[in-house]
Parts: sequence; structure tokens; C-alpha cells
Amino acid sequence: MLTVFGSTALDTIRTPKKVLKNVLGGAATFASISASFFEKPGLIAVVGTDFPKKYHNILKKYVDLKGLSILDGKTFRYDGKYDKTLSNRKTLKTELNVLGDFKPSVPDEYKKSDFVYLANNDPEQNSKIIKEFDNVKFSMCDTIEFWITTKRNAVIKMIKSVDAVVINDEEARLLTKEENLITCAKKMMGWGAKYIVIKKGEHGSLLFHEDVIFPSVGFSLESVVDPTGAGDSFAGAMIGYLASKKKTSFSEIKRSVIYGNVMGSFAVERYGVNALTRLKRQDITKRIKLYEKMTTF
Repeated sequence: MLTVFGSTALDTIRTPKKVLKNVLGGAATFASISASFFEKPGLIAVVGTDFPKKYHNILKKYVDLKGLSILDGKTFRYDGKYDKTLSNRKTLKTELNVLGDFKPSVPDEYKKSDFVYLANNDPEQNSKIIKEFDNVKFSMCDTIEFWITTKRNAVIKMIKSVDAVVINDEEARLLTKEENLITCAKKMMGWGAKYIVIKKGEHGSLLFHEDVIFPSVGFSLESVVDPTGAGDSFAGAMIGYLASKKKTSFSEIKRSVIYGNVMGSFAVERYGVNALTRLKRQDITKRIKLYEKMTTF
């Protein structure tokens, strides 16, 4: 079984072509929907009483919601603006709201989960909740600039408690205070994680394990509309694929990264979660085959 813990949000996304206000977002939202194409996850998250019913229905279609809490107050909100290249995003506002005082607990049905993903969320909460699972075979976490700048020591402690870290290149540098990505990965492995995946946006990713580096290219796209949630979709596909295979060999982890690149490429083709919610399993299979053609010589 797979459990995803993290944020479900109402996002305001500003791109050069369009501004979307209060759309369904959040790291755990993208990750769990992406994972669901491989293994239906349980979602542990919190929303406020302002969370629209239509978004609740979208989540219900893809994930188990026994772990979703609805508290009095406002849902976590994020407001960000992309530059004209869509490769740089500036955070304008982060309002934790009900997420700030959330005391998560793991439903009994989820405690047997052997795969757990801690989507970018308060690292102190992440470190506590991972201890509530009985027999975790493989755990993975993500983090973002907000937590690195406000709770760096807690992020490092969280990394000690998981098997794998998924992080983007800018955040890897910020967290480790190193410039070279190989040095960044070695530092994070020194903190306790066995596997480090550094995402590089359209340029793919780097997987590190011991002394091995596995680089993978991003899927080439002519049109990118909204990069929001691409990294979370990447991570969700990774953990979802591994959970579906019930294996954590290095060869399967490599393969999961390829699925991550492919699911991330789908996520950016439409606004918000729209690309993922319109996706069919055969679309993924087709793109994996195209990816293999791109990278085989």
C-alpha cells in the first residue's frame, strides 16, 4: 500500500498568458494523482471549510480520502508568478492557514503502508508522521525553499528518516550550501538518505546512489503551459511505480525516475491538475515508448 502525506492547496498561478485564482493545487495533490496511475494511494492532508466540493470530488476519483481532514478555517494558499520563460517562479504569498496548526495522524488502514511519500510539507510534521507507520519498505521526501529557509535543521533531520530525497537543483544548492550538484547529493547522502534525485526541470534529473550517478533527460516538449506541480507529479510517479512493482532494487528505482520524467512532462501541458485528470494509462505507455526511442542509440 502507498500513502502520500503533504499539502492540498488553493493556488493562485500567474503565467505570462493567464492568471488562475484558487485552483486545486498542493504538493500532495499532484503527487497522489500522479501516483494513482500506478497504485491508488491514501492521502493524508488537511483542507479548510472553504475547500470547494468540486475539488473534493476530483480527489475522491483518484485517491483514498480516509486521511483527509477538514478543519474550520481557510485552506492552505499559495500565490506564485512565473517569468516569461516559465523556468523561474517567484513566490508572492504563502498562507499556511489550517495547515499551520494541523496535527496529522495516520488512519489505521494506512499504517500498514510499505511505501510512503512525504510531499513538501513542514519537515517537523514529516519526521513525526513517518514513525506512525508499522513497516515502511521505502520512504521518500521532498522540500522547498520555504522550509529550507525557515526550518533548515528540521529538513536535515527529515532526510535522516527517509530512504530517498527528491529535490530540485536550486533547492539542493540552497539546502547544502554547495554549488556543484554532485557535491550537493553527496552531502545529502551523508545526512542519511540512500538515494538522491535532483530535478532539473526541462533538463531532466540526476539520480545518485553510493558512487553511481544516473542522469536522465527531460521529455522534449514544444509547448509548456504551466510548470506548477511538475516536480510533485515526478515524485508521485516514482513512488507510485515502485509501489505497484513492490520492488526497490536500484534498476527499478532508475525506471521509476523515467516514469517521473514522463509524468512531469504531462503535468506542464495544461493549467493546474487539468493535464493529469485528462490522462489515460495508454497515454503514459505511449510516451514511455517515445522516451525510449529518444534515449536509445
